[in-house]
Amino acid sequence: MSTTTSPTEICRQLDTPGDLGSAFDELLATRQEPPSLLALGEPTHGIAAFPLLRNELLCHLVERGYRSIVLETDVLAASVVDNYVGGGATEIDDVLERGFSHGFGRVPGNRELVEWLRGYNTGRPARDRVRFYGFDAPVEFSGAPSPRHALSVVLEYLPAALHPDSAGDIDGLLGDDTAWTNPDAMRDPAASIGDSERARALRLVADDLVSVLRRAAPVLAPADPVAYDDALAYAHTARGLLRYHAAMAHTASDRIATLLGLRAAMMAENLLAIVSKEKGRGPSLVFAHNAHLQQMQSSMPDGDEGAIWPSAGALVGFALGERYMFVAADAGPHPRPGTLQGTLAEATARRAMFPAKPLHAALPRSLGTGEPIVRGHIPLSPADVERADAIVFVADTDGHQHQYW
Repeated sequence: MSTTTSPTEICRQLDTPGDLGSAFDELLATRQEPPSLLALGEPTHGIAAFPLLRNELLCHLVERGYRSIVLETDVLAASVVDNYVGGGATEIDDVLERGFSHGFGRVPGNRELVEWLRGYNTGRPARDRVRFYGFDAPVEFSGAPSPRHALSVVLEYLPAALHPDSAGDIDGLLGDDTAWTNPDAMRDPAASIGDSERARALRLVADDLVSVLRRAAPVLAPADPVAYDDALAYAHTARGLLRYHAAMAHTASDRIATLLGLRAAMMAENLLAIVSKEKGRGPSLVFAHNAHLQQMQSSMPDGDEGAIWPSAGALVGFALGERYMFVAADAGPHPRPGTLQGTLAEATARRAMFPAKPLHAALPRSLGTGEPIVRGHIPLSPADVERADAIVFVADTDGHQHQYW
């Protein structure tokens, strides 16, 4: 008689919001120290089932003391959303357009999320409101913006007496923004301004601004904690952007991998800053692509030597240890037998959560990985199960990807 446990025996069905809440309560209870950051991944963007699952989970977690939601969107743009959910007068359509990068304001579930947050926060004191954050760098596949806006915001915030000497001729150093936003620079290092003398000088300005803000924190932060935190985020972003532009100017074979690694490092820095800001209020839920949140080394598809970098999840997990928890998610409307997706689909008619360690032990060693179902879908592999604390599989989705780009 076989004693092997099957995935069906170890999973928790998530048919109702109550089922979802109970399953996550049990998962969180497995940690001696509650996580500061609970990460929920999705295998691609634009499939409604995943952000709707996120929204449902957030409602439950807020009852458990969570006081912030963090999405894979521009760290600076997200302040537009946070202002709105805190009672700001901006129109919701404008919030969705300006407050989400990558077109994510058009992804199903995000309008509902923003409206729910605003309704929840109405009438509550600031300490009890659920804040909205982004943790992505303000970069796109087409390139990176000028650091002008980020640097200018910090200089406007700082009293003139605290402006570093290095920022004396900042307009001259910045020059015309078109030099920074040249779309050819992403693929052609010679078209990048990132290794010019003035770009190197601006990196010193950004470093000096971060240093000034850190040294002046005991004076500046108590007067307006939100304004101080925003200024520090802009300073870190300016510094990250300048590093990114410098890497765009490099000619090494692993240049693209370096750029992706710098983005991951900026993501991790932003997540750790959010954890620090929120430590007196409660844990945070972060939602993004599995690839950003899982604790692993990423690599280029062509396998170039040295073209690897740690994901944001790997960096944050290293820093937080047991205070970081990652739940990966996947779907497969018509998965093939003999694949991870096919095995998980056999265990649920709707959606289910599988604890990672028992699941990995129950999987046949010969199990394969399913095929992508839409653009950007990275199916979970059996090896990915080991890099998560749990897996959520959604079976009752047609896999339709809503266009947001």
